Amino acid sequence: MTTIIASTNRPGSYTLKLAEYYQRKLASSGDVSEILSLADLPEGLIHPEMYEKHKLASWEPIQELVSATNKFLFIIPEYNGSYPGILKLFVDACKYPESFSGKKAALVGVSTGKYGNIRGVEHFTGVCHYVNLYVMPLRIHIPAIHKEFDEDGNLFQPDTLKFTNQQIEKFKEF
Repeated sequence: MTTIIASTNRPGSYTLKLAEYYQRKLASSGDVSEILSLADLPEGLIHPEMYEKHKLASWEPIQELVSATNKFLFIIPEYNGSYPGILKLFVDACKYPESFSGKKAALVGVSTGKYGNIRGVEHFTGVCHYVNLYVMPLRIHIPAIHKEFDEDGNLFQPDTLKFTNQQIEKFKEF
């Protein structure tokens, strides 16, 4: 199973819009995926109980989804030159090492600026390596994400289409 992580808790984000785009593209070739928006993480996750063996009951469906996932596709927006803190909290709340160890991941950086979260993707790659996630070498970065979608929520810029299509094909083979 593939899970696409919209790695922000910001409502109405371009990150979620891109996750939905990737899900449609995967579905068009017969690949089923789930989206986990970090905006849907349970209230109270920032609590000392997250480090205990008895986590919040509202966390269990998320942990079950993560445990059932073989491949992750992380859409990672730029927050202060890196990735969102909620993404780190999410990884920290998951069971270690079994949640991610030996599984595969693709990374997509996005920003409204001109670099597409290059540093944040690089920072998160280090976290992925620590939790033993195999990161697909083709990591892409989409700058000016607010200018990338048409009125139907599809990407339309030629270069972005070229690189996202290439990444999707490689991800399916990965």
